[in-house]
Amino acid sequence: MAETILTSDKPSNSSPLNPPSRLICHVCQKQFSQYTCPRCNSRYCSLHCYKSHSLRCTESFMRENVVDELRQLQPDDQTKRKMLEILKRVHSEEEADPLDEDVDDLTLSDETIQKILSGGEVNINDLSLEEKKRFQRAMASGELSKMIEPWDPWWLKPAARTICLNKYGARLVQPTVSPEDDAESNQPSEIPCGPETPLPSLCKLISTEPSPLLAVHLVDIVYSYCFTLRIYNGDWQSDALGSAMVVLSISCVLGQAGHPETVREALCYCLEQTCSPAYRHIGGLLFGLALVDDVANLLSLGGPALICMLCDLQRMIVAAERELKSEKQRKLRQSEMKSKLKLAERKVYFIMCWVHEQPVESWSSLATIVSSEKSSLTEYGANKTFPKTEKNAAENKGKALIEEM
Repeated sequence: MAETILTSDKPSNSSPLNPPSRLICHVCQKQFSQYTCPRCNSRYCSLHCYKSHSLRCTESFMRENVVDELRQLQPDDQTKRKMLEILKRVHSEEEADPLDEDVDDLTLSDETIQKILSGGEVNINDLSLEEKKRFQRAMASGELSKMIEPWDPWWLKPAARTICLNKYGARLVQPTVSPEDDAESNQPSEIPCGPETPLPSLCKLISTEPSPLLAVHLVDIVYSYCFTLRIYNGDWQSDALGSAMVVLSISCVLGQAGHPETVREALCYCLEQTCSPAYRHIGGLLFGLALVDDVANLLSLGGPALICMLCDLQRMIVAAERELKSEKQRKLRQSEMKSKLKLAERKVYFIMCWVHEQPVESWSSLATIVSSEKSSLTEYGANKTFPKTEKNAAENKGKALIEEM
């Protein structure tokens, strides 16, 4: 008797006189089925047909298995209670240690610990008044910043010394490389790109000779750029408007229309802002002096690196202008900020064109001057006698740094 082929789900009764019937796979309809889906009882012949017989069925089946496993991993009340006792015991032992005077600042209330153990989110409103004070003290002292992985500035990378631009100050055309070659490239993506278009000559921007103080103004701008990227951990794109406002608050040239006449005066103004109440918690004078080293390092890289830096700063300001348009602010306030950003963008672009026309040896000399000022700036900071530049900024306010033809 020939073997019977069935396509029905109903099982057949086999006997010596009636050979077993075989079912066709419900998915491909080509092979005999050998398995049954544990969820919907559909017959299938292979793993491929099992995966494709019903995506919703397989996903729900896997989801249920995962949920069951996670449910078994959830701690019960006894486990939570033991963990809470361990935490309390550790805190009590640390509080009894006379060598640690700040350990009390690390303790949390039982309610907060229980919420953390249960997997819930804790926000500032969940903290008690004392816990809020401890949290604010931790922010002011910079303890929370230790939890963030420090950013490696692009101007300290070896590849920053090999930046190349064409003779017009624009970026070079990069050859097409394979993904494997690109991954092994020594040129990191963190280094900002130069201008896309050639930079115009200064004679096309102004009708007179450029100011001899532009080198001093460049020091001011470089400091404000390094300051902003340091506190934003290199990611100004996450808050372009906020980053640009930080630049304007630090830079005397971009934010106050000031014209510092010496490198020391420019750096002293920047250090004053760094040590002001608004930024004092970041690091104060030590942080500012480290930024002076950043300025010297960036200047020592030469013209191409400075152009890339200024181009990155210009992109930041342009992005800030776009964000300002989308934000809902008072028209007077928005108009004032828009005017400051527009003027700052023009100044940065003008300085960029000026940098392109300067001789190569001028940057090492300027970097040496900045480095030599650091020791005297340390003495100024210790005596709190930074030379005041607000008067200079007020006297020069309204004077255009760029005279248009």
